[in-house]
Amino acid sequence: MTYIQYQRGTKAALATAVSAIALASVSSPAAAAGTPAGTNIQNVATATYEPVPGGPATSIDSNKVTLKVDELLDVAVAWADPADVDATSGATGQVLRFTLTNAGNGAESFRLGTVANGGGDDFDPSVTSIVLDSNGNQAYDAGVDAVYVAGSNDPELAADQSLTIFVLSSIPAGALDAQRGKVQLTAVSKTGSGAPGTSFAGLGQGGGDAVVGATGADGDDDGWFKVGKASIGFTKSASLLDPWGGSTSAPGSVITYSLTATVTGSGSLGNVRISDAIPSGTSYAAGSLALDGAALSDAADSDGGAFTGTGISVGLGTLPSGASRTVTFKVKID
Repeated sequence: MTYIQYQRGTKAALATAVSAIALASVSSPAAAAGTPAGTNIQNVATATYEPVPGGPATSIDSNKVTLKVDELLDVAVAWADPADVDATSGATGQVLRFTLTNAGNGAESFRLGTVANGGGDDFDPSVTSIVLDSNGNQAYDAGVDAVYVAGSNDPELAADQSLTIFVLSSIPAGALDAQRGKVQLTAVSKTGSGAPGTSFAGLGQGGGDAVVGATGADGDDDGWFKVGKASIGFTKSASLLDPWGGSTSAPGSVITYSLTATVTGSGSLGNVRISDAIPSGTSYAAGSLALDGAALSDAADSDGGAFTGTGISVGLGTLPSGASRTVTFKVKID
């Protein structure tokens, strides 16, 4: 309890002191977003005095001062992907991840939107949907996370609460290798927005006013796609070894075929497979199949290579840009 020496009966001094105490209480936030909206801050001051100077002291309480904390309207939007999201020309359902945070001191709902043609990029993605992270795992789960419909499921967040938002887009078929495209996610307080300090009487949580904070009660951030458009070069060569150590193509000569796949551009190519038929007039040399010099079995097993009876087949999986793989096998001229 605060005490004020009150010896000359100045009511104005007492009232000023009480007001100062109340204002000091308001200026001390209790949480990251400030004292919760609607909180009543109350204070009673006490003054002591001596009715007869030098005699016994007595005290008197002031009136109670009650102030209701207004709701601060603030929001933050941040792109949450660690780097440009790899995308492919013509692809649909490409995902950008954002974090929406209620930076105010009361529960608030937010209206979401996107801008995909704001300039400053190489191409404009086409936004197909905004999706709310329903299960809170920060990963997009099709069919589980809720598709956002403005005015229907506007996210409501408690003070300091965050929510992951996904923006799904299609990439133009004409987007070129290494080009970048951006999408902006926007969020606006449904109670109101505007210049900091703008007040909306009686609309704050708990019955107080709602006051626009430093962000203007609207936020936005840009997320980026980067196109990876890889292509593959494929060459085949042959070398001969005849029974006499030469390079003639006589019966009994062995042909070694080399099949080389090289990926260029950026990004990667998936499920790459090399196949070749055994030429008519030749017979496959059992056990000759190899990948980059390492022997592969002729059986269809986990090494990805196989002799099918009429040809060879080798699965290379996903190849990134710059990768080069060579398959070799031998046949004998009948």
